[in-house]
Amino acid sequence: MAQYHYDEAGNMAAYFLITFLALILVPTTILSFKPSKKSLDGCQCKPCIEQRKRASSLLKPTFSKKTILLVSGWSLLGFICYKVANATLDNKIYDPFEILGISAARYGGKGDQISLQEAFQALVGALLDTSCTFLKGLFSHPDKVKASANMTIEAIQNRFVELTKAYKSLTDETIRENLEKYGHPDGRQDISMGIAIPKWIVERQNNIYVLGFYGLVFGIALPALVGRWWFGSRQKTKDGVNALSAAAFFKHLKEESTFEEVLATFGKAYQWELPAQKAQSAPELDELEKQIKEKARLKWEEVKRLCGQDAPRRKALVLLYAHLLRLPIQSVSLRTEQTEILLQTPLLLTALLNIATSRNWLSSSIAVMRLHAYITQALLPGSERLRFAQLPNIKIDEVLTLAPEASDIADFVHALEEKQDGRVVDVKKAVAKWGRAEIVDAAFKVIGERIVTPSSIVFLVVKLRISPPTLKSAEQEDLDVDETKRRIKLNDEKDEEFLLSRKEAEDLPSEDALTGSAHAPYWPGERKPSWWLVLGDEKSNRVVVPPVKISDIPLTQPGHERDFRSYKVQFQAPPNVGVFTWKAQLISDTFVGEDSSVDIILKIEDASVLDAEDPSEDEISDPDEDTIAGQMAVMRGGAVKKSGARHSDDDDDDESSTDDDDNDGDSSSDSDSD
Repeated sequence: MAQYHYDEAGNMAAYFLITFLALILVPTTILSFKPSKKSLDGCQCKPCIEQRKRASSLLKPTFSKKTILLVSGWSLLGFICYKVANATLDNKIYDPFEILGISAARYGGKGDQISLQEAFQALVGALLDTSCTFLKGLFSHPDKVKASANMTIEAIQNRFVELTKAYKSLTDETIRENLEKYGHPDGRQDISMGIAIPKWIVERQNNIYVLGFYGLVFGIALPALVGRWWFGSRQKTKDGVNALSAAAFFKHLKEESTFEEVLATFGKAYQWELPAQKAQSAPELDELEKQIKEKARLKWEEVKRLCGQDAPRRKALVLLYAHLLRLPIQSVSLRTEQTEILLQTPLLLTALLNIATSRNWLSSSIAVMRLHAYITQALLPGSERLRFAQLPNIKIDEVLTLAPEASDIADFVHALEEKQDGRVVDVKKAVAKWGRAEIVDAAFKVIGERIVTPSSIVFLVVKLRISPPTLKSAEQEDLDVDETKRRIKLNDEKDEEFLLSRKEAEDLPSEDALTGSAHAPYWPGERKPSWWLVLGDEKSNRVVVPPVKISDIPLTQPGHERDFRSYKVQFQAPPNVGVFTWKAQLISDTFVGEDSSVDIILKIEDASVLDAEDPSEDEISDPDEDTIAGQMAVMRGGAVKKSGARHSDDDDDDESSTDDDDNDGDSSSDSDSD
């Protein structure tokens, strides 16, 4: 019959708590730490290095609620582990050899009882010869032993009974048989089932507290948590933003929206994205708004008018404009809220971009894409020369006067060198891995076809590379263009192999070709550069192919056979015949003014042209199976020549010629005999 008992020591409950805490603490702790990156992986200018040190969460942990909970959880786990390690186990397996302190390997079998008894007496005799009066009295009789400071009378008697039972377990046949059959000298024992909770939990005087705890956890906390998750998930879109924010984007974004209108539409989301408790105004916030009015003037008033006077919107816009104008913030709490708002901008802008592309609006989509780069580099959209303020230690007010004749970044760097400006050292470090993406080549491809037919599956194949600004001459740039065209022609087979594969991007030649983290000293964290590849029709302001986000574009490597990387985008051709003049644009989400574009023409021809251009079978033989033309013919369902057929035909010709030679020889010999 089974007996149930509660865990008096609480050891079983402790094991349960250790398992439960470990399942929560281990993955949460791993996700809390960000992998540390070497400083050599990104921009090496001084502002970027300082920014990466500030953003490192491993070296400078903050005492947030999550950190406090993790520290408390690990402390509790360590305390429970310590208690379990030093706890006394009551369910120990009975072992007479361990009690008597003799070797089980020597006396474990059913040997001679006399030998076992002599060995045991010799062991007891050796113990009695010691100077320990406790052992002498213990092995004579427990009544003759007096209690000492170390053991009480009850403990001495229990010890004597334990030793006697262990000795009889080895000498008495019945007791030894019980030990061997049932694992205990007293025979079969009742099954003991332990309940993994301490006994004090079920005691009568603690019922009110235990029931209250269960009611609080399972009656209030758990339903509240599930309800919050359920209703919270219903309020979010698939992009992870509030449904009301997405509705505001859909309502206020227009086809011809300017930067100010896009920014105002973007700011409307903070009415629901910014918690109400964080929307309270502060004295420094009013001062920041005054500085923004002085610097932005009409732009700020226009955005504020379009965005509205809601308190969360106003606070978010003030902190966002303070970032775009690079205004210093003294308050630690405001800086923390500004960081949270900035880190939330990519998610909101992605949702805004999805709404713009769902309506096929080209100009609005591009404005949203470019807004990513302006926020990353802390620049307010405006003059084209503001892109020079992305360089390290270059202030916004200096871009108009520092190098007024510079047309690009290379000219700006050259002007700093001529003036012997001390900032040119950091500027060159930033420019060395600058994210200027170059479209080496772009073309439309159809697998197995020479032309593009209506409604066919078309691949836009682009070859990209990062070409940092350099001080090359015009003749050197022309030579580089010619060299690139020559390499493209030499890599036709690799292009066909990539086109037939299922990969959206070609394999990288090496990890060393990547730029690493981008130059972004004002972004709160490390920034990996990415680009959008979009195919659009500027005449009708329509997006032909939805934007595709790409990354890991390699740096140009002069002297290498293939210093670019191929990407492909699949779409369906228009259903009608004609010539379509589109533009493929590559837009950066990190660098301002470093976009690339190329005009590309798609010619849709009638399928009957293929039949007219195909030569007859009499004019050309079938391609070999092991050639590229043969593989493309197999995909089209055409006939090919087997690789072994040609050899067999040649062998047949050789054999027939041999036979003819033999026959000629026989005929000649016959004529000679005649």
